[in-house]
Amino acid sequence: MSTSQQTDPLIGRLVDGRYRVRARIARGGMATVYVATDMRLERRVALKVMHGHLSDDTVFQSRFIQEARSAARLADPHVVNVFDQGQDGEMAYLVMEYLPGITLRELMREQKRLSVPQTITIMDAVLSGLAAAHRAGIVHRDVKPENILLAEDGRIKIGDFGLARATTANTASGAMLMGTIAYLAPELVTRGTADARSDIYSLGILLYEMLVGEQPYKGEQPMQIAFQHATDSVPRPSAKNPSVPEQLDELVLWSTEKVPDDRPIDASVMLQRLRDIERDLGVAPQVARAVAVGTAVEDESFDSGGYTKVLPAGPAAPTGPTATIDETDNAAQLRIATRRRAARGALLFTLVVLLTGLAAGAGWWFGSGPGSLVGVPAVEGVTFAEAQSRLLEDSLIAVQEDVPDFSVPAGVVVDTSPGPGERVERDSAVTVLVSSGPRPQQIPSLAGANIDEARGIVDALNLNVSDDVPREFTEADADSVIYASLTPRGGGDAVDCTNGCASFEGDTISFAVSNGPVPGVRGMGEGEARRTLSNVDLIVSDDSREVYDDDAAAGVVLGMVERDDGANWRPGDTVTLIVSLGPPLFPVTDVVGMTRDAAKAALEADGFTADWALFWNAAPDGLTKVTSQDPAAGSQRVAGTNVYLQLTVTG
Repeated sequence: MSTSQQTDPLIGRLVDGRYRVRARIARGGMATVYVATDMRLERRVALKVMHGHLSDDTVFQSRFIQEARSAARLADPHVVNVFDQGQDGEMAYLVMEYLPGITLRELMREQKRLSVPQTITIMDAVLSGLAAAHRAGIVHRDVKPENILLAEDGRIKIGDFGLARATTANTASGAMLMGTIAYLAPELVTRGTADARSDIYSLGILLYEMLVGEQPYKGEQPMQIAFQHATDSVPRPSAKNPSVPEQLDELVLWSTEKVPDDRPIDASVMLQRLRDIERDLGVAPQVARAVAVGTAVEDESFDSGGYTKVLPAGPAAPTGPTATIDETDNAAQLRIATRRRAARGALLFTLVVLLTGLAAGAGWWFGSGPGSLVGVPAVEGVTFAEAQSRLLEDSLIAVQEDVPDFSVPAGVVVDTSPGPGERVERDSAVTVLVSSGPRPQQIPSLAGANIDEARGIVDALNLNVSDDVPREFTEADADSVIYASLTPRGGGDAVDCTNGCASFEGDTISFAVSNGPVPGVRGMGEGEARRTLSNVDLIVSDDSREVYDDDAAAGVVLGMVERDDGANWRPGDTVTLIVSLGPPLFPVTDVVGMTRDAAKAALEADGFTADWALFWNAAPDGLTKVTSQDPAAGSQRVAGTNVYLQLTVTG
């Protein structure tokens, strides 16, 4: 493991009580991606965590959440699945499908240019995923090799919908151009608007790059490349790679037309054209193959088009002479049947003689012999062995049957059947009912039940209820049960019974009850927050935690410090308020004497923006010089403050 991995504070952490972070796998300008284990579902996932310095920026936060919502709306095998989105303290995160493998960028870096079958395979999968997005009204806006994942098992998926927007909200804000400049559609450069056809243009540039091994436009500055996108036409890939078929040349030119109306209207139209080209060229996407379970497999060496083939049946039963069964002749069968009938006749005769003798003996037995009736003795309160001995004295046979009984100790006789005093025949069986102790029973789920209702349920089951009922602040309704535990009547460890459990009569159940949620104090003044929390029996520490906050004025309460052990707050606990110091202030950068562009770069590097009179945009940067600035250098301002520059011409 690298030093950076070892020092990353998230490695090994349990995020939101569910996701155990294992290792860092990627880092971008907006977020870091880790591989983690979902402890609840026991599976590997990719955990995308927004950088801490962006967590308070509402624009970045909304873009981060937009990625989860956009991708979650798509159910396509070629789109990276988003499983979850949440907040752990100040850390915003997404939980996505983990795909071990490489990106298309890494593949092109290794191979430079791709073969026609490779290109068709990747483009078919990407177009399938984008077609699903376009059908859902989502524009990706950032199609590039870095966002196309090639899994080790052959799956190809498009991910990172962080810039995705609905097709009805397609205008870029201000002069900001979203997406990577090398794949930017002309309309984004000239008008700042994007729709599904903008994704098509990016795909055309991507298709060119896969076939040729380089991008169609190059330049030292990003704006030079953007200018070429807006003014030049993409050349045919075959001009650089003669092995490219004419059909793919035409597809590149169609998808990179300068006018959006001249391109395919969306990814499904472009995918249909690609499928036509596949049939023309006799090249099919090289899909991942899998072995089916049971009796069906897919041949690893043959492209079956996604269909499985049934294994051949097992060897047929042998036929011919070896399968012939020896038969018994009719005469032998007749002799066997005759012997059986004779045996049955002798048996019936014997039975008749026996029954006649038994009938005669029964009259004597029950009349004046040992068959006279006897009374069942009382054996309650003794052990089964003692009861068995007592019944045997009267020629009665004891048969034990265990029955639950709350008041009689286990192993002690409760009753008999027939009952004491009843007359029965000698050598009759008497059922001896022996206590097995308290009755086993199932307690239903008590979570969320009102405490009075829960008490009624356990009282009806003959259970004891603990007098100690702690209260905790939770989102559940006040006086509702949030936890229940059961302690056996004979002693032992308590067990969780919140969602129901097995019990015995006489066991003791303990409850924890919700006190309702902690009152929200965010946005209050410190004094009002203290009074509000005191009214619900929370003690507010005299020492508040003060932090800078871009969105809250000084003195405004932002919340409470979380409890160290992560448990719920209880009445009587001491809490600490988090109070805003207001937005942080930074000294304005001194740019007087710099050229226009150098001053702009210096201010932006320190978190400020720059502005000047519009006509200065036409002057070459080398001929400009900043003569003054407002606000002045060194003055304290919040990040993002616009600094107006006065310029003059030098030389």
